[in-house]
Amino acid sequence: MKYGWGLLYNYSMENGSVVTSFILMAYTQLEDHRYVYFTGFLLLFIIMVLANVILIFVIYTNRNLHEPMYFFMCNLAVNGIYGSTPLLPSVLGYLMSQSYEMSLTACLLQIFCIHTYGSVEFNILAVMGYDRFVAICQPLHYHRLMSHRKVCALIAFSWIYPCILFGLYFILTVQRTFCDKVIEKLHCMNFELVKMSCFEISIHSIVGLVVTVFLVTLQFLVILFSYAQILKICLSASKDSQKKAIQTCTPHLLVVINYALGWFFEVIQTRFNMSHVPYNARIFMSLYFLIFPPLFNPVVYGVSIQAMRVQIFKLFITCKNNLCR
Repeated sequence: MKYGWGLLYNYSMENGSVVTSFILMAYTQLEDHRYVYFTGFLLLFIIMVLANVILIFVIYTNRNLHEPMYFFMCNLAVNGIYGSTPLLPSVLGYLMSQSYEMSLTACLLQIFCIHTYGSVEFNILAVMGYDRFVAICQPLHYHRLMSHRKVCALIAFSWIYPCILFGLYFILTVQRTFCDKVIEKLHCMNFELVKMSCFEISIHSIVGLVVTVFLVTLQFLVILFSYAQILKICLSASKDSQKKAIQTCTPHLLVVINYALGWFFEVIQTRFNMSHVPYNARIFMSLYFLIFPPLFNPVVYGVSIQAMRVQIFKLFITCKNNLCR
């Protein structure tokens, strides 16, 4: 197979043409159990969409939950659906297909959606960390510091800033021509595509690292600062205050750790040689931050936050009673 792609590459270069579609080679590793994988991914997608839609519906329909923390949760759920929708339907389609070819346009669209999802997620998590910092460290000024106007501004910033910043960087990728055709994944990612460029990519790579600092590193520092201040306050507070702070912050910390772990998996296996890692493990690592955070977040918030748990329980009781009539 490698020799075949090598001949195709040489033929392409000799004829002065460039690649306009790509082969997602990871699907060849799933062919023997494609129906099992299809069923698994389909169930994950259905559960993910339902869990996030339920979370959004409960927050939207209950005025008691119309507070900053829940608005941010709602946006996290919307972003989870936004990030998984360009991926999982595509995976399901290719699992049932005999062709694993994706057009350049579809690949670029998938890249933009997946990368902006990742950037928006970090921004929302940073804003949620700041919200918890204000609620615990400056409770008397909470409603002034987290006014409705400011909450709307923070939500808008969480979406607009990463989309514009990544969009400007993404223009560099769109303008490139590509001379290789094989992507060793189930989906397109920006750096994987850039590595197949016909020309030097060192400047592109440096710009990408700078953009990553502004899209991820700064937000991660905000999260660390917020929870460091919360920890500092908790150490000098009463046991009741400590217990309340822990109950409030634990769901957010679990969500941050889960997403950071998935993002770390993706960076490591994209930027470094992971040939010593089993292929199926690499596929799992590449999908982790796109599937498990959107699945994990609504479950964590729905189970661990009492106000959410009560409202979700009421929703299921109401639905059950309506069905039994």
